Amino acid sequence: MAEEISSTTRRGIYRGWPIAGVMFLSLGASIGAAQFAFGIFIIPLEKEFGWSRTQINVSFTLGMFAGLLSPFLGTLLDRYGARWLLALSLALIAVGFLLRAGMTSLSEFYFYSALVFAGTTGASMLPAGRLVSLWFAQTRGRTMGLVTAGNNFGGMVAVPVIATVIAVGGWRWGFATIGIGLMVVAILAWLIVRDSPEAVESEVRKRWAPGGDAAGAARAALTGFTTRQATRTTTFWLIALGMTLQQFARTAVATQVAPHLEQVGFSSGQAAAGLSLLAFFAMSSKIIFGRLSETITARYAYVIVIFIQVVGLVFIIVAGGGWFAWLALMTFGLGMGGIGALGPLTIVEMFGLKNYGAISGLTRPGVIIPTIAGPLMAGVLFDRNGNYDLAFTIVAGLLIAAMFCFVFARPPRRSAAQASA
Repeated sequence: MAEEISSTTRRGIYRGWPIAGVMFLSLGASIGAAQFAFGIFIIPLEKEFGWSRTQINVSFTLGMFAGLLSPFLGTLLDRYGARWLLALSLALIAVGFLLRAGMTSLSEFYFYSALVFAGTTGASMLPAGRLVSLWFAQTRGRTMGLVTAGNNFGGMVAVPVIATVIAVGGWRWGFATIGIGLMVVAILAWLIVRDSPEAVESEVRKRWAPGGDAAGAARAALTGFTTRQATRTTTFWLIALGMTLQQFARTAVATQVAPHLEQVGFSSGQAAAGLSLLAFFAMSSKIIFGRLSETITARYAYVIVIFIQVVGLVFIIVAGGGWFAWLALMTFGLGMGGIGALGPLTIVEMFGLKNYGAISGLTRPGVIIPTIAGPLMAGVLFDRNGNYDLAFTIVAGLLIAAMFCFVFARPPRRSAAQASA
């Protein structure tokens, strides 16, 4: 009997790992390549079409569609699972990038950018939070850190690759390359992803399966607050506000790092290397703080990474173009990266997985504000002052406010009905 069990436990690899791999690639393509690489397209588009920095940055404000669609997509995730949502969202982003490769006008650029952002939420944190918490319920912090490191790994790899493609073949081939990569990941998602407790139960005896009762942990993870119960807590609104304010770091700073570095004296090659360095430390942050969240809670880990972000942003402002700029990028990346892992972990930690999609989706509409205001503020203040110093200073203040939101967002009490629901 022991030999029979042993042979059973070694038949095939636990499906959670291929699913985690697909989610890693999805984040790498949809956020890493698509958003980290945004900055290296700015100057080529300025030269090609004569668009201003503000006009180009308006395309990034169309990320408001991600916020508008998030509650709807979250409900679909809870009802139908991650497979359909993930594959179709990736395909939509891919189409947006392939169409960008042939654009000839600013209006086309805006329309295709809207397609890209409409698919972003369904290809990134919404399915990541559900899939990781279901397949790795007992080790979700460290696994979430590894999976969400994909967006920074994608940025680290994609920025120099896309920069090279642009240098050799032009910006159109840069957009096309990202689109083709996204379509490949969409096909993999459709073939591999499954996300029911029954699917987890059928895999528990396979190699590299989590220790203990993984199936029981998966079923237990699917308990928690209803959407109405969650939104009636002060904790929900503090988390939503904190996440909203924190997004200014991504929309008004991360997207402008490459042109900022060139403006203070870096070459285009050095600026691309700077983005890769930032992405590497952001990737490390997810792994470090995802694991730490299992010890100190995701909420407190979130407070720490926001504080590190503030320090890094101050360093960027004062560094100029000297060696200190490299240290500034490392520090800012170490703070910014952890957010991607800790956001979904905090929501699951506070409200459970039962209605994770809907609750997480309802935290997203507020992100429309930094999505619209962040790039516009950065572009307008740059066009007016010739640098990003004031824009970055304003973002530092908003990050401090976000940090205090998480300090005061105490875990709500779960009733017996919620715990067993």
